[in-house]
Amino acid sequence: MQHIEPLTPAPPQPPCCDLRTHADFYSRLLDNRRTVLVLLPPAYAAEPTRRYPVLYLHDGQNLFDGATAYVYGQHWRVGETAHALMAAAAIQPLIIVGIYHMGVGRVDEYTPTRDARVGQGGRAALYGRMLVEELKPYVDAHYRTLAGAEHTGVGGSSLGGLVSLLLGLSYPDVFGKLAALSPSVFWDRRLIISRVETLNAKLPLRIWLDTGTGEGWYTTEYARMLRDALVGKGWALDAELSYYEADGATHDENAWAARVAPMLKFLFPAQQEIA
Repeated sequence: MQHIEPLTPAPPQPPCCDLRTHADFYSRLLDNRRTVLVLLPPAYAAEPTRRYPVLYLHDGQNLFDGATAYVYGQHWRVGETAHALMAAAAIQPLIIVGIYHMGVGRVDEYTPTRDARVGQGGRAALYGRMLVEELKPYVDAHYRTLAGAEHTGVGGSSLGGLVSLLLGLSYPDVFGKLAALSPSVFWDRRLIISRVETLNAKLPLRIWLDTGTGEGWYTTEYARMLRDALVGKGWALDAELSYYEADGATHDENAWAARVAPMLKFLFPAQQEIA
């Protein structure tokens, strides 16, 4: 894969583009409320009958605006990057949904089990149901989406990457595209690798998987183990599965921002656009 240059830190700035805010989305399943952001493609208003694929991204605070990011001023620049790629016809026009995490509840919602070494975890199944039974129907009802799994992706970084992989394995009929940036493969003694290895067969999933070599040797080694497990189940490397190691990249928003463009190009390539 091509070399990806790291991005310089971005100053705080207003969110880019046509970004809609749903500030009080209530989940009955989780009994909580969170902000949901919806980024619309540039021609959304001008083409009132057109429908679009959708990418759901976790940690919504870190995606569009440096003022809301975990580290002030550092965010993924999803709006600027996605709109530039769409304008250049480098990817399909798509809708991107940013789902805010719940602060102290983030670890529990993004993990499938309680990890005794961490002392937390275990609500990912409920979080997944929230996405599938509550949030996705809400987005499909309020925006012009292409609702099928082949048009729907889910992604995130760190624990957000882990839960995205879990969602794909649990709901391949809902999410057909997965983005796992620096996923937390370590969780509960590499449970995600075990889940891949126990699959009966390869699932119809297109997967972006990456890591930074500056995140620690075990993080890179675990990402390679996950890659190998997926290949062992039948995912074709560089076709259905893209694996990338970012040389020297660390575990932070600026590093992930540099990988948004190639991730979008792999999951939503322009040549697969549906009019």
